[in-house]
Amino acid sequence: MYDQEKQRIIVAITGASGAIYGIELLKALSKAHIETHLIVSDSAKMTLASETGLSFEELCGLASAVHNAKNIGASIASGSFKTLGMIVAPCSVKTLSEIAYGISSSLISRAADVVLKERRRLVLMVRETPLHLGHLRAMTQVTESGAIVMPPVPAFYHQPKTINDIVTHTIARALDLFDLPNSTAYRWSGLGQKP
Repeated sequence: MYDQEKQRIIVAITGASGAIYGIELLKALSKAHIETHLIVSDSAKMTLASETGLSFEELCGLASAVHNAKNIGASIASGSFKTLGMIVAPCSVKTLSEIAYGISSSLISRAADVVLKERRRLVLMVRETPLHLGHLRAMTQVTESGAIVMPPVPAFYHQPKTINDIVTHTIARALDLFDLPNSTAYRWSGLGQKP
């Protein structure tokens, strides 16, 4: 049984390119002492193997709890299970579309639907480019339902030197959306200031 007073966030990783975002998000939340509930789609398992050197078991070891994406009866499928919200990192267009139109075909889309109906924070790090009108309409629909669409678009004002610098900065900005403390975020201080 989970401590109902503990801060917790649901983290979902879908099959879109960018599994590193989910990995680094789990690490950052662990450092912040936030309980994480992980859901990984079958497609994400393939992407994880293709893009990183991390095994599925190692990924699961980064989370406080892991839920099968097919188990729509999991604790996180109920609004009575208190969370700060959910981040889908990365978020495929398929998952975006399911969430936008209330199609709960997996635990990922069901948990996101619950987060929206409970008026909790839902952040979707949508990984797709270029976008066609259907993508844009789904983004509008999910935004009107209360989600935040946050494509992991890199910033360069912090003068990143590595890919990890870019990923870490993006994750820090996602954590900002939950008002969570994080020491890795570079804060813009105006023109002419060096990081």
